[in-house]
Amino acid sequence: MHGRHSGARLKVPRVALGLFVAGTDTGVGKTFIASALLYALGGEGRAVVGMKPVAAGREGDRWSDVEALKSASTLHAPERLVNPYAFDPAIAPHIAAELAGVSIDIETIARAFEELSRRADAVVVEGVGGFLVPLNARETTADMARRLRLPVLLVVGMRLGCLNHALLTLRAIEDAGLHCAGWVANCIDPGMSQLEANIRALKARLACPLWAAVPFQARPDAKEIARLVSATKWMEAA
Repeated sequence: MHGRHSGARLKVPRVALGLFVAGTDTGVGKTFIASALLYALGGEGRAVVGMKPVAAGREGDRWSDVEALKSASTLHAPERLVNPYAFDPAIAPHIAAELAGVSIDIETIARAFEELSRRADAVVVEGVGGFLVPLNARETTADMARRLRLPVLLVVGMRLGCLNHALLTLRAIEDAGLHCAGWVANCIDPGMSQLEANIRALKARLACPLWAAVPFQARPDAKEIARLVSATKWMEAA
């Protein structure tokens, strides 16, 4: 493991746009969609940066989620701001932190976010795992999202069970007092039965707009699908 820490408060006028990308579960494509948003907005000439407050699961000498967000960003910021906490094992972050003798502090994350906000036109913050994954003994990813006070984009991994996961996650977002600006149907299972019917069911039940239905890609290319993710909807939600 290794942990990184940063430095001071929140919500400053410098931020033109900010978004928290949440998922219905781990492995549903949060990094993929967050990167696509960065490519979409960066393509308009804005200074954009992705933030992964907590990463778990080192591959070789890097954390792939962090590297993907950095590649999609037009603003290059210090690692301590982009990724305040990074742990080697791909396990629940609070357990990884305990094993490393580290406590994940949401205020440290908020201070890093503030610093990024001063430097960028837009910041995309990617959560870790599902929306209620524990970060420490008391707090979850939901508490982190609440502290940052950003609109939320929900990434739904389209596979069996996604209806229940999506509806429960939206309820958790609303219970946290946050605005769900929209959702993305990310088709991660190429063999999912009745895909379109499931998307229709979610459109009828989720009280937020569908931003995009992203088709399955054997080799996901965030730059390629950036055109599907409208930066206009993000600006309207800000």
